[in-house]
This record gives sequence, C-alpha cells and structure tokens, in this order.
Amino acid sequence: MKTEWDYTDLAAAYLKRPDYAREAIRRLVETTQVHDGDPVCDIGAGAAHLTRLLLEYGLRVTAVEPNDAMRANGQKMTAGRGVTWMEGTGEHTGLPDAVFALVTFGSSFNVTDRQAALRESFRLLRPGGWFACMWNHREITDPVQSRIEDAIKARVPAYAYGTRREDQADVIDRSGLFGPVVRIDASETHQQSVEDCIEAWRSHGTLQRQAGGQFAAVITDIAAVVRGAATDRLAIPYVTRVWLAQAKK
Repeated sequence: MKTEWDYTDLAAAYLKRPDYAREAIRRLVETTQVHDGDPVCDIGAGAAHLTRLLLEYGLRVTAVEPNDAMRANGQKMTAGRGVTWMEGTGEHTGLPDAVFALVTFGSSFNVTDRQAALRESFRLLRPGGWFACMWNHREITDPVQSRIEDAIKARVPAYAYGTRREDQADVIDRSGLFGPVVRIDASETHQQSVEDCIEAWRSHGTLQRQAGGQFAAVITDIAAVVRGAATDRLAIPYVTRVWLAQAKK
C-alpha cells in the first residue's frame, strides 16, 4: 500500500533511529491505565520502535504499517512476540470498531490527514479508550546538534520541521472526539556510534523531501560534523513529546 510519504528507500536506515524515552512510555501507560493483556493499535508502526516498548507492558499490539519494507523490518524486530501486523493507513486501517484500549502514532501522525486519522482512531477505540501521538525531538541547542542544523540550512535555507514539531493539542481538540489533551515530555540521551548516527540521518523523510537533489550532499555535510565531534560514540540529547486524550463517551 502506498501513501503520499513513501518510506521504502529509508526503511533500512530507520532501524538506526533511537527509541522513545522509556519514562515517556511509562507515564503514558500510567495515565491511560492500560494493563497487561489490553489490546493496543500502533499505527504507522514502521520498524517497531514504539511497538516493542508497548510489548514490555504485556499489551497485545496490532501494528498497522502501509509500507512493505518498513513492515517487514517491524515484523523481524518483533518476531515471536505475538504482534499482529496489518497493512493499512492512519485514515483507513481496515480494523473493526470499538476494539482497542489505546491507539498510538509514533512519529506517524504528521504524515496523515490528521482529522481523518483522529476519526479513525475514535472508531477503533472502545468506550473510554485513549489516543496518543508522539515524536522524538533532538535538542538542537546541543552544540553538535546546532552545527548539524547549520549544515542543513546552508544547503536548504528554508528547511522546516512541518507539523511534527507543532503543538498537537489544538488539532486533537478540533476533532470534537476527545477530552482534555495531556502532554508528556521526557528527556533522554541516546548513545550511538558515529556511523549509526549518520545512517539514521539517511532515514529522515522530512529532510529528504525538502532537500530533494541536495539530500546526499546534506548527509555528507552532516557526516563531517558528526565525525568531527566524536572519535567513536556520540551522545544525542532529545525529548520524547507525547500528546494523549481520552475518547469522549
């Protein structure tokens, strides 16, 4: 299944991205009061970065991913762990009504028609279920990350992060389907080899789209910054930012 944002060429590099902060996921589980055995739908599950963390709480995860290459990687990452993988999109999952205690979007809500995805999430949720979307945001005030930003904008002066760095509360409220929005922020420092860091940048769909034919040159420039900052491993500070809201009854 194809979507407007096709991640086929980025799928292998996506495996090098950091996980979401465990503290953020712990607080999400605590707030939503989901527990061992509850059904959860993870939409845009990709390489299972969020799916794997949800499994740590004993949740029964149905993972929805439109891209064949991404879904294949996610299946490998969760093999033998009871995850049901489905082809579908955030707007059209093909799953039945009122089944799930929680519907999640890990770095995927921004590539949907957000109002349509909220309607689909509401349809999937059982009464009192919860919607959650989240992203990892690098702390761009960090010296190395600041130099990476400079390298990007030297070639793509109008570079912007789009909806993924926006406050999602107004979007969720506008649907009229969910109660008050709760926001969770949790900081993490990801330790990564220099080469894995460079490879992770090759998975950056937002940058690829805006850089166009300059994408390879931008990655080369980022690689120069990263290799100049560390001999082996790099400490990458980031925050996992989560928005969640309970379905209205």
